[in-house]
Amino acid sequence: QVQLVESGGGLVQAGGSLRLSCAASGSIFSSYGLGWFRQAPGKEREFIATITRYAAYTYYADSLKGRFTISRDNAKNTVYLQMNSLKPEDTAVYYCAATRIVGVRTTVSDYAYWGQGTQVTVSS
Repeated sequence: QVQLVESGGGLVQAGGSLRLSCAASGSIFSSYGLGWFRQAPGKEREFIATITRYAAYTYYADSLKGRFTISRDNAKNTVYLQMNSLKPEDTAVYYCAATRIVGVRTTVSDYAYWGQGTQVTVSS
């Protein structure tokens, strides 16, 4: 079983950038596909991006493609989310998640393991 801890959230002005990190422990990191999701107040948890076990494939929500980039470093047991050109509507709690299911996975129910989340607030 893998444990996930996100970091890197905070307050940023519109147009700025943040890089979120998610450190994993407790299991073989490279055996998990990884994803980033976010949840704004009063809204459902939303898929952002996913990366397969050996970074062979990445996949993004259409609305975020081009601004957000997911990557992973299996040697450091860490997955990243680089977020550029941030907008106030990007304000949310951001979660990383892990799955043992092979392939590109984009739904909340595909992921069995979740971090506690990190708050990102974008001011206008």
